[in-house]
Amino acid sequence: MTFSSLITSPTFISAVLSVLVLLVVVLIIRVVQMQIKINKLLGGSASAKTIEDAVTGIANNMQDVEKFRKELETYLVTVENRLKKSVQSVQTIRFNPFKGTGSGGNQSFATAFLNQDGDGVVLSSLYSREHVSIFSKPIKAGKPEFELSEEENAAVAAALKDAQAKSVK
Repeated sequence: MTFSSLITSPTFISAVLSVLVLLVVVLIIRVVQMQIKINKLLGGSASAKTIEDAVTGIANNMQDVEKFRKELETYLVTVENRLKKSVQSVQTIRFNPFKGTGSGGNQSFATAFLNQDGDGVVLSSLYSREHVSIFSKPIKAGKPEFELSEEENAAVAAALKDAQAKSVK
C-alpha cells in the first residue's frame, strides 16, 4: 500500500475526520470555559463587554458605596447622640419607710432613671396601709435639684455607677 492509496482510503479519511471532530469539540469546550472566566473577570455584568466597561462599572459602584458609607456615618452619629440622651440605667431600691411599726413592709421603693450624662429622674413611692405617696425629683449631671432621701440617694448612686460602667464598654 502506497502513501497515496493510504490517504485516500475510506478508513483513513474517517479516522482523520473523527480526530478533527474530537478536536473541534475540545476547542468548543475550551472556548465556553474561557467565556465563563471572562464573564467572571468582567464582574458578571451583562452590559460590560470589555474590561474597560467592567472597570468603569466597578468605579461607579465604589462611588455609590462611598456615598452610602458617608450617609451611614452621619446617621450613626445622630443615633449615638440620641442614645446618649436616652435612659441608660434604671436602679431600684426597695425599703420600709416605717421601720419599727411594721406598717407597709418593703413595698416602698426609689427608682432612678438616668442617661449617660447622669441626667434623669428619681421616682419614689411610700406605701402604707392607708395611702401611697409618689414623688418625682429631677437629676442633672448626677446631682439632685431637691433634697433626696437615703434610699433615693442610693438608687441614684447605683444608677450612676451602672451608667458609667456601660459608657466604658
